[in-house]
Amino acid sequence: MKTEIKPEFLVSPFLVSFLVHGTQYGVGVLSFQRELAEFVGHDAWISIIITGFIIHILIWMIYTMLNNDKGDLFTIHQRTFGKWIGNLFSLLFILYVLTMAITVLRSYIEIVQVWMFPLLKTWPFALVLLLIVYYVVTSGFRAVTGICFLAVVFPAYLILTFFVPIEFSNFRNLLPIFDHSIYDMAKSIKGASLSFSGFEYLLFYYPFIKNPASSQKYAHYGNLFTTLLYLLIMIVTLAFFDQEYLKIVIWPTLMMWKIIKLPFVERFEIIGVTTWAVVMMPIICLMFWSASRGIKKLFKVKQKKALVVLLFICFTISCFLTERETIQQYNQWASEIGFYILFCYLPVLFVCYHIRFKMRKKI
Repeated sequence: MKTEIKPEFLVSPFLVSFLVHGTQYGVGVLSFQRELAEFVGHDAWISIIITGFIIHILIWMIYTMLNNDKGDLFTIHQRTFGKWIGNLFSLLFILYVLTMAITVLRSYIEIVQVWMFPLLKTWPFALVLLLIVYYVVTSGFRAVTGICFLAVVFPAYLILTFFVPIEFSNFRNLLPIFDHSIYDMAKSIKGASLSFSGFEYLLFYYPFIKNPASSQKYAHYGNLFTTLLYLLIMIVTLAFFDQEYLKIVIWPTLMMWKIIKLPFVERFEIIGVTTWAVVMMPIICLMFWSASRGIKKLFKVKQKKALVVLLFICFTISCFLTERETIQQYNQWASEIGFYILFCYLPVLFVCYHIRFKMRKKI
């Protein structure tokens, strides 16, 4: 069963680099340093390189399956496991996407509540954000791609801010190199999985790309840019902070922004948090577009109706996550799920797909 999309709904292959990077570079940038340093300390920058390399391999696996099948996640599941079991796996993947969407939304709202408006209620802010998501997603995939492009270009000036702490940094903090065990490195890679997630939505929007096979290099470019950006932030963070302090600070990136002083603004981190709304929105939009399209294909319902139900579920769960400890536990749980989906399930799916593919060729 191949997915046929009208030409006017397709996007150019080079935009895949913005889709991949735009979904990887999210709220995790504000806190990922602590999660990695907790396991490997000053060697955390090495786990960034290893994780980026693994993601390149996973992107290659995804494109290998998609290029052979000329479909999407749902056709791959059905041809690999059959209709019923395949649809069950697809439904579980949709639930994973919804879980990630709630994580991104609630994490950003928490940052706004802590750093800007301590008395802000969760429900009105979540409602406004989700109404914007509904408007963008119902406008079609090209609109979602457009805001992913803007989300990469518009906040690009923030990259320059990561060079400011270098003046106050001590790069001897990165020594000695390779000072941790392979087991500790593996745990840090597991912690980085949530920050690097987002590339897997290729499995949903692949049919909406013109000449989709030619977009593979752009997907790799997007992941490469994410890896280099994370590497820069990680190295500067390790050089700027004391390791023991880094293990307890919740949002290291925001703490580094606090040292930036401008004549027209006293607290630059407020500018950073505000700008991050532009970074965060396309991630949520693409997640809900993917999940609602998946519901449409599985249950033969209109995508708008599926979207409303998913947004309501997200809104309800987000409002129940009120305490910092509860949010942290939910994020850890989501990170665990993300790790097993990306680093365990996708390789298993790749192997099972090719075994089934070779069996069909023999028949």
